[in-house]
Amino acid sequence: MKRVIRAVRRQLRKEPEPDALFPLSPPLPLPAGVSEQQLFDFVTSVRVQDAPESEMRAYGTQDFRRFVHTWGLARDIKGKCLELGGNPYFTTMLLKNFTDLDISLANYFGHENNGEHVQAVDYLELNSGEKKSERFTYQHFNIENDSFPYADGEFDLVIFAEIIEHLLSDPCKVLREIKRVLKPNGTLILTTPNVARLENVTRLISGANIYDPYSGYGPYGRHNREYNRHELDQLLRFEGYEPVECFTADVHANNAQAFCPVDKVADLLRFRENDLGQYIFVKAVAKTGEQNQKRPNWLYRSYPEGGIC
Repeated sequence: MKRVIRAVRRQLRKEPEPDALFPLSPPLPLPAGVSEQQLFDFVTSVRVQDAPESEMRAYGTQDFRRFVHTWGLARDIKGKCLELGGNPYFTTMLLKNFTDLDISLANYFGHENNGEHVQAVDYLELNSGEKKSERFTYQHFNIENDSFPYADGEFDLVIFAEIIEHLLSDPCKVLREIKRVLKPNGTLILTTPNVARLENVTRLISGANIYDPYSGYGPYGRHNREYNRHELDQLLRFEGYEPVECFTADVHANNAQAFCPVDKVADLLRFRENDLGQYIFVKAVAKTGEQNQKRPNWLYRSYPEGGIC
C-alpha cells in the first residue's frame, strides 16, 4: 500500500522516472531481421518440461532483456562454447538459433551422481509459431567443489551468467577452472546482479534491507554475495582476465522511486551514472601466463597465512 501511495504522489508531483535521470537502459541488441516483439515471443515460449509453466513464463518475461544482452556479447564469437548453468535454457535457445557456436551445457541440481543428463525443452518456432521440442544433454557437477569435466583449452567461450552471486565459498577457484578450460585468449562472458544498483541505493536511504531472502531451493537458491562493477573488474584482473567490455543495465521495472525520490539524490550519484543498472555485463579475455595461487584480501578473510594477498 505504501508503494501505491508513493506512486500516486509521484505522478501528482511529476517526479522524473529513473530512466530520465540516468542511462539505465542501453539499446537492446537484436538478431538481423528479428523484431524485439518476435524475439520476446520466442524467448518466453521456452519451457523446461518438468518446470512449472507459470514460473517459466514469469522468469522469461522479467529477465528477457538480460538474456538478450548476454546473447549480444556472444553473437560474433565462433567455435566451442560452454554455458555454465544453462537451465532454464532461455540464453541457450538464443545462442543455438542466432550464433554459430557449438554449445556444451552444464548444470547443478544436487543430484547424487554427477555425469551426463538430459532435459527436454519445448518452444515455439520463431517464424511459424509451431511447437517444437529439443533435448539438451548437460554435464552435472558442482563448480565450486568439483573439477570441470573438460579438457584444458577446450572452449573458445565460457558463459558464466547469474552464478557468481550464488557461490558459497570460492569464486576464485571457479574462475581458475574456467580459465583452464578456455583456449589462450578465449572469452569469458560474466553477468551478475549489481549490488550498487540504483534501487539498492534508494532502499538503503529509506532504511530498507537489500539482502536476498532465504530460498526454498536451498543455499544455492539465494544470492550469497553480490558485486559491484569495480569489484568484478578487480577480481577478473586478479585471476588473469582482461575485461574488454563492461556495462550495467536495467532489465526489468525499476522500483527505485518507491523508496526515495530519485531526483533528490541524482546529483550525488552523477559521478557513477553508468554503474547504476540492475545487472553487470562483462566480456573478458583469458590472458596467458602463470595462474595466481592466492586470493584477494578484499574478498576473503580467515584463510591460512599466505593464502591471501
